[in-house]
Amino acid sequence: MQSILLAAGQGTRLRPFTDHQPKCMVPYQNKAIIDHILDVQRGCGIEKIVLVKGYCADALQREGTIQCENKAYATTNMVSSLFSAEEHIDGEVLISYTDIIYRREILEQMLACEEDIAITVDLNWRKLWQQRMVNPLEDAETLELGAQGEVLSLGKKPTSYEQIQGQYMGLIKLSDRGSKILKSHYEGLNRDDRYDGKDFPNMYMTSLLQSLIDAGHKVQSVPVRGGWLEIDCPGDMDIPLSPYEPA
Repeated sequence: MQSILLAAGQGTRLRPFTDHQPKCMVPYQNKAIIDHILDVQRGCGIEKIVLVKGYCADALQREGTIQCENKAYATTNMVSSLFSAEEHIDGEVLISYTDIIYRREILEQMLACEEDIAITVDLNWRKLWQQRMVNPLEDAETLELGAQGEVLSLGKKPTSYEQIQGQYMGLIKLSDRGSKILKSHYEGLNRDDRYDGKDFPNMYMTSLLQSLIDAGHKVQSVPVRGGWLEIDCPGDMDIPLSPYEPA
């Protein structure tokens, strides 16, 4: 198992903390977000860790990681950052955003999933969002699950809470077959199409996942309840990390 950490973004909503450093280096409880992630992943036995850098790349150095760079970070989005490390999308791969902090139990549950493509989904998301903003519906995204926990749709702007059965956290796990499926699917996408209103280089990760689902590939949810935190704006830095509850 290896992991790819996506750390190329500018983190404009976290300014001034990101004026001179990547978002993942912003401290949470006196430790950089990236170091929370590295500690949990290494604690779960993940040794090969690929760090995809972009904004303030020289400021982000972590011993024992493989360095990749999305040099076009300012004009592209997270999917482009992921495929800047395409050579490492091979075998079993964990893909992680780097503006999230999660407890070891969540990662252990994710690693135990045997599906080819899986994402963590917080069923108790609303409790966290209510700490982060007055109206959780303004920032949340739709997510619909099937009877067996398969993801049917995700990533759209909701009009009601009924459209949100959970929140995608920013953790993806691929089996060896899943890595092959993802790369083949990505290579087959039309570069001239628009994806949820974005051109190909600026495609959201949720748009890529939805396109996989629409093409008939199963994306399985790994349900959790709490135990994680997204740090997207300064107020998030003051929210305590909630306990993990099995779903």
